[in-house]
Amino acid sequence: MINMVFTRFMAIYGHKFKSSFETEAEMRIAKREWAMSLGNFSENELVAAVSICKETLSWAPSIAEFLVILQNLNSAFGLPDVRSAYREVCFNALSPSSHSWSHNVVYHAGRLTGWFELRSEPEKQTFPLFSYHFDIMCHRFRKGEILEQPVMVAIEDKQTSTLFSFINQWSIDNELSPEVGSSLLYYMTKPVGSRTRATFKANSQQQLNEMSLSITLPD
Repeated sequence: MINMVFTRFMAIYGHKFKSSFETEAEMRIAKREWAMSLGNFSENELVAAVSICKETLSWAPSIAEFLVILQNLNSAFGLPDVRSAYREVCFNALSPSSHSWSHNVVYHAGRLTGWFELRSEPEKQTFPLFSYHFDIMCHRFRKGEILEQPVMVAIEDKQTSTLFSFINQWSIDNELSPEVGSSLLYYMTKPVGSRTRATFKANSQQQLNEMSLSITLPD
C-alpha cells in the first residue's frame, strides 16, 4: 500500500516529490518509515487521504500532515461528526429501534455505549465512551466493513409516542416552536427521580428565565 501512496504522490507532485530523495536508499528508508506509521489504516483510507492531498496541498505532505488527514476522514466517507452523532443517540436512546438513523455507525456506537447509560448518565461520562466507540466504528466502516443495519420495530412504542405527543402539545399550549419545546422538555426522556433528569430540568428552567418566560415545567 505504501508503494501505491508513493506512486500517486509521484504522479501528482512530480519533481517536487521525487527531489525530496537524493538516492534510492533514501526512498527505501522513507517508505519503511511511512509503512510503520500507516500500518493501521486500510487501502480505502489511504486512497481517500491521497485524493484530499491532491485537492488541497501544493506539496506532498509529511508523515505528520498525512496522519492528520487520515484522522479526519469522516466527511469523505459520508460520516457525521462525533458531536452530531452524540446528539442523535442521546435524543433517540429511549427507543433506538424505532428511529431512522443517519448512519449505521451512529447506531452501533450508541449500542456499544449503552442506551440506558446514554439516557441516565451525564455527558461527562457518556461522551468520552461514545466518542471511543464512534471512532472504532468509523474506522471499521472506512476499511470497507459492512455494518449490520438496525431492524426497525413494526410495533409502535406506546411510551415514546405518548411522551412526544405530550411534548408537542405542551409546546403548542405555551406558544413555543416544536424545536424549543423539545429542547426544554428533553429532561423527560431521562429516568424519573434520576440526578440527570433533575440537572437537565434545572438547565431548562434557567433557559426559561433567560428568555423571560413564566412557564411551569412539568415533572
